[in-house]
Amino acid sequence: MPAVKRLGHVAIRVQDLSRAIAFYCDLGMRLVWKADDWCYLEAGDSRDGLALLGPSYKAAGPHFAFHFRDRAEVDVVHDHLKASGVSVGAVHDHRDGTASFYFRDPDGNWLEMLYEPPGGIPSNQVEASAGLS
Repeated sequence: MPAVKRLGHVAIRVQDLSRAIAFYCDLGMRLVWKADDWCYLEAGDSRDGLALLGPSYKAAGPHFAFHFRDRAEVDVVHDHLKASGVSVGAVHDHRDGTASFYFRDPDGNWLEMLYEPPGGIPSNQVEASAGLS
């Protein structure tokens, strides 16, 4: 099984998405992805991520994610965990080029195993896409 190499992001619940975005951007994070009910920010050149989940976000709850640079590694980890008796969700290919699945550790904490394409997670923010961030 591939070894995890990078803790890529943490996802937390927030009560006011706009307020949370302003707070974390003021700390120096860069807004990468924004939807109506969640967003994704990154810190500096490390690309360490923070997902902010608004009150109406239902697709996932608070979690942390290991990032992989090889899409096939996500499938290998998924298959290994499943064969080991761990209850894992299906692997989903996302619209931004990433792919991931969720599961719980033995203490009930949610984890995500995420493929991050070369160049990182693409932004849907015009200013970031234009290199103006």
